[in-house]
Amino acid sequence: MNLRTALGPCLLSALGLSALAAVLVWTVRYDGNFTDPAGLSWRYAACWALFAVALLALRRVPARAVVPLVLAGAFAVTATGLVSPPRTSTDSYRYAWDGRVQSAGISPYDHAPQDPALEGLRDPWLFPTGAAACTGPDRARIPYAGDTAHCTRINRPAVHTIYPPVAEVYFLAVDRLSPEGARHKPLQIGAGVLSLGVTGALLLILRRRGNDPRGAAYWAWCPAVPIEAVNNAHVDVLGVLLAVSGLGLVAARGLGRRACGGLVLGAAVATKLMPAVVLPGALSGVRRVRDALAVLLPAAAFTGLAYLPYVLLSHGSVFGYLGGYVEEEGYEDPSAGSRYALLRLVLPGDWAVPVLLAVMAGVCGYVLWRGDPRRPWSGALLVTGWAFMLLTPGYSWYALLLVGLVALDGRWEWLGIAVAGPAVYVTGQAFGSRGAVAATAYGAAALLVLVVTAVRWHRRRGRESGGEPS
Repeated sequence: MNLRTALGPCLLSALGLSALAAVLVWTVRYDGNFTDPAGLSWRYAACWALFAVALLALRRVPARAVVPLVLAGAFAVTATGLVSPPRTSTDSYRYAWDGRVQSAGISPYDHAPQDPALEGLRDPWLFPTGAAACTGPDRARIPYAGDTAHCTRINRPAVHTIYPPVAEVYFLAVDRLSPEGARHKPLQIGAGVLSLGVTGALLLILRRRGNDPRGAAYWAWCPAVPIEAVNNAHVDVLGVLLAVSGLGLVAARGLGRRACGGLVLGAAVATKLMPAVVLPGALSGVRRVRDALAVLLPAAAFTGLAYLPYVLLSHGSVFGYLGGYVEEEGYEDPSAGSRYALLRLVLPGDWAVPVLLAVMAGVCGYVLWRGDPRRPWSGALLVTGWAFMLLTPGYSWYALLLVGLVALDGRWEWLGIAVAGPAVYVTGQAFGSRGAVAATAYGAAALLVLVVTAVRWHRRRGRESGGEPS
């Protein structure tokens, strides 16, 4: 390929990235989550459309230019998440509070944010006062004495934290490294650095495996990364970095590297619990017990040891509000909210959980028996994707893990799940029914996966039979 022929695709891809970055800035700066969810939804749609255009342009870029372009795009896209305070989530305010509490030598599991025992740690940023400052859907009122209203930016201020120990250590580290009065920005910057770390890990794993580095762009340029991982600073991004790195180690030869992979996967689980869903993938095609134990024992040991210091330092349960959160989010009541939306379309509500467990057991069994041990992320993506399709979660940042797995595996069709999350979370407000939007969005995502999978299977059968499929 001559210089002129190579320059065109590079310029086209760079132009697509520039347009994507510009629209991301326009989207992140728009404070319409409560006031104009329909308008915000259209902005999200524009971002995802430009993301698709940029990926298509990347396909024609010469191999030697792919990695520099992916990295340049990663920096540009990641930076767009820093242009405003968190827009669609208040979770990072809890992170900041947990970090501050730990810096004061107090276990984050022992007190709820509104506990008077911690009143001396409050500041006007996290705990505004006055009727004007306490007005708005993102302010939670807390008990107070006198006539001046007191509130907090922290959601669920009456309950204890639910975050696992590795996440809490991260919150503490960010608090210790943050200058006075920095507010939300250190958490956003930390999340941006972690996001770029995921891109680096993906490129390293893909290069060592001899795979196309273009796959890393599924993460590096994905709109979910600057919006959820950076702007909203969700700690899920740390779990993604650890899960991706752990699967990369598990795929390497030797029990030692598998054990190291198990340790890193244990750290991922001790960050957000959800990465536990990749463990069946980490055991893909394992036939010997020692190979399985080489992953599972270090993972379990790390998770348990990570909790131990907090167990010793805390007076209350280190699981905090976890049980209450599961109940609140409707996982125990199949008839509530947007959970199990696809299953509820075809089954009585009481059947949703048993059928979910049966299907997931079948998917895990298939991955364990037929999965490729050289590509554990492929099995992890299958398990994670099916879990999302059946649970139909309404929080868009949950899909960050799935995006990271797509980047490793290359099956882009599963990104439909990552589009369904914000559709439920944001667009559901515009329609006034998250349940109906969940059924539609996740149904479309499931159909995309099934159709593309069928086409791939048909083409593979055609190649194996020695001819092209008709």
